[in-house]
Amino acid sequence: MFGCKRRWISEMSEAASNPDRQQLGVWDSVSIIIGIVIGVGIHETAPIVMANAGSAGTTMWCWVAGGILSLAGALCYAELASTYPRSGGEYWYLTRAFGRSTGFVFGWSQLTVVRTGNVGLMSFIFAEYAAKLWNLGSTATILLAIAAPLTFSGLNILGVVVGKRTQNALTILKLIGFAGIAFSGLVYGGDISKTAPAEPITPNLGFAMLFVLFTYGGWNDAVLVTAEIKDNRKNIVRSLVIGVAVITGVYLLVNAAYLNALGFDAARKSSGIAAKALGLVFGDHAARLMSVIVMISALGAVNGIIFTGARIYATMGEDHRFFAWLSRWHPKFGTPVWSILAESTITVALILVLGTAAGRTGIDDLLGVFGWQAITWEGRPFNNLFQWCAPFFWIFFVLTGLSQLVLRIRDKGIERPFKTPLFPLTPIVFCGTSAWCLYSSATYAGKLLFLGAAPVAIGYGVYVWSSKGETTSYGS
Repeated sequence: MFGCKRRWISEMSEAASNPDRQQLGVWDSVSIIIGIVIGVGIHETAPIVMANAGSAGTTMWCWVAGGILSLAGALCYAELASTYPRSGGEYWYLTRAFGRSTGFVFGWSQLTVVRTGNVGLMSFIFAEYAAKLWNLGSTATILLAIAAPLTFSGLNILGVVVGKRTQNALTILKLIGFAGIAFSGLVYGGDISKTAPAEPITPNLGFAMLFVLFTYGGWNDAVLVTAEIKDNRKNIVRSLVIGVAVITGVYLLVNAAYLNALGFDAARKSSGIAAKALGLVFGDHAARLMSVIVMISALGAVNGIIFTGARIYATMGEDHRFFAWLSRWHPKFGTPVWSILAESTITVALILVLGTAAGRTGIDDLLGVFGWQAITWEGRPFNNLFQWCAPFFWIFFVLTGLSQLVLRIRDKGIERPFKTPLFPLTPIVFCGTSAWCLYSSATYAGKLLFLGAAPVAIGYGVYVWSSKGETTSYGS
């Protein structure tokens, strides 16, 4: 089934020991995780979680539970990444476990739906806050949303060092901003007794946890650059565990600051919770400062997703002849230039199609040609792009968790530098959590689920057509 196993072992050895590509240290990979995960989500989801948790104490326990469940997933990924230290992360694990078609559809989906959709929604958040800060119009908002992925694609083409330094700088600025929120709320907050709700609340812990886990999403991106991490078999494990631990700590501090600053009842109803917490120290300047923090957070996520995502498409290009052009690395800059360009092009297309009134009208007109009803669009481009990509994010989380179970059986003779604790309970918990999030996000997506499924289905057709005559070297 696996073809030339000797070739596969050679490639794995090269991925683990190629010094030319290994330019990332532990802090660099941790910075990628923090930069992608700790974005704008915590500002948007914190009041929603509080409103559905029912009390301040339960709110904090929800964020602790989110950290534990994310750590379970990180431990599963740590075993996969240390055992198969090749860039591309899930693409490689899914190819090994379920065959070339599954790996290809994963890579194609990341390029056309998931990662490009995430870059688009983060770009829109940056643009919306920038427009608000500088009193710009809707046209300027669209132009800024387009400029964000193009700018950071250009920086990442210039080299791994440029990309990682940009990410590190944005992450440090982001953490300084969150430290300011925590300091303001915890030190200058009011009486903690204000945390009692003014009226009885019926908890909905399932809905609360959906938004908690969404806010933790993105910790897995470090595995996409495994081959570029120094001493990767050890440091990828450290990066994942440290990254999730730092994120959990930040989320707990920030939520404690919100509760202490505003009280539970006011916090759960707040529409600008972080600005209000900052207002205790910075007064009237808090709103503008919060806009800057959100903009930096969004740009950190944009850069991190572009940096890591290009490695998926480059690895896919190495394995599939039709997409070999994606695997070409720039001889001077040492970056997968064509993968980055493809990613930014599709991101801009999604911004124009799903993020503008003209683009959405065009989709509705096309649906009308086939006699289908128009889509009920959300008011914000962020929401439309989230509905477009979220279900497919969770589908591949489920499959990756299952791939660990399959590969433990299939690749018994391979050395595993790190083994997931409490196996197989840990991956089962991870798969179950991801499956539940898949169901919830698919329900929320509505008709956009089927719209997003179209390019995924096309991807499988492209695989069948492009793989004719190719020789299978690994996978099935």
